[in-house]
Amino acid sequence: MQDAPSSPVARQQSVRLVVERLLRDRSVSRAEIARSTGLSKQTISEVMRDLERDGWVHEDGQIQGSVGRSAVTYALRPDAAFVLGIDLGGTKLHIALADLHGEIVAESIEPTSGDGGAAVVAQIERMKDALLQHASVSAQRLRGGVMGSPGMVDPASGSIVIAPNIPGLDSLDVRAALRERLGIDITIENDVNLAAIGEHWRGNSRRARSFAFIAVGTGIGMGIFSDGYLVRGARGAAGEIAYLPLGGDPYDARGLRFGTLETAIGSAGIVERYLGLGGSPGSTVRDVFDRLEIEEAARITIDEISRILTTAILAVHSILDSEIIILGGSIGARPELKLRIDEHLGRCMREPVRIELSALGNRATLIGAIGSAIDLVHRSQFGIGRDAGPLALPAAAADVAA
Repeated sequence: MQDAPSSPVARQQSVRLVVERLLRDRSVSRAEIARSTGLSKQTISEVMRDLERDGWVHEDGQIQGSVGRSAVTYALRPDAAFVLGIDLGGTKLHIALADLHGEIVAESIEPTSGDGGAAVVAQIERMKDALLQHASVSAQRLRGGVMGSPGMVDPASGSIVIAPNIPGLDSLDVRAALRERLGIDITIENDVNLAAIGEHWRGNSRRARSFAFIAVGTGIGMGIFSDGYLVRGARGAAGEIAYLPLGGDPYDARGLRFGTLETAIGSAGIVERYLGLGGSPGSTVRDVFDRLEIEEAARITIDEISRILTTAILAVHSILDSEIIILGGSIGARPELKLRIDEHLGRCMREPVRIELSALGNRATLIGAIGSAIDLVHRSQFGIGRDAGPLALPAAAADVAA
């Protein structure tokens, strides 16, 4: 057994080892911690005493030993701290308050303020205060938060470089403003990246170390996991597949703003294609899908869209060698689209990559934000975790083992 820690650094390392074991198991005894960490019984007793005193750990039960003795088991308290998950969209703002197991105790949805960046920050503060009051959680127990935002997030500064549909957000130091107004550490992440984190934590890619999450709706974006890590790129723009030269001419200036692929298969592109085939004026993307079985223009439109998206998937898989590709977003999660993509992939790939629809739907970004915020707390408090998303929390570990 290792000796008791004799310095602050050694004590921090001991705390990290103990908390890591507590995170892997819902309930564990001191003897089990000693066997897995190599720490002495004295060190573990001191660490557990400090964690109990500070409210992070509590006695969880007892287990029967091999010689008839029972041992007390311990677990992390899910209510030791709370986090905020924020999903900021151009039209909708969704905020949730969750405990350290990722269980949501209060949430709220409002239309996003149209008055610009500062007004949005103030709106988030007001909604946060209402959630804390509703859940009877003190502000002191709120320890961190993560916000998902459209656009490109600079990985170094956390600033939002491009924020479509939210005026003034890209000219504001949003992270600093949120930290000042909310009084907690806040991280900002691209919303599709967070959706990929959410799927990796509690969705259909839990067992995959390399996968892509492709969201198709008003626009198109992608979150990438490679060997268990989220890929952001040098400027935070990894996964911006809207600009793939597919579905149109990449030199057409009309694609400079939204990208060639997004212009072709985003919601506006789908409706434009449908109308060009003689579809009913005033139709929406939902109308096109609803008429799929009864109208030739709708059928041709969706067939063409699925063919273009299949080509994009082929390109992505050829580079990433993904175990699985998850489709999400209001359009990407349509089963009618997946059916056609599976058929097209069978014609252009010897071993077609497995395609699954998002298990989390329109909550993927929010769930990813919550998981990442929990990881933020673990890093700040115990030096545990990594920048790619939530560690294997007790609830998440149970999901993976299921």
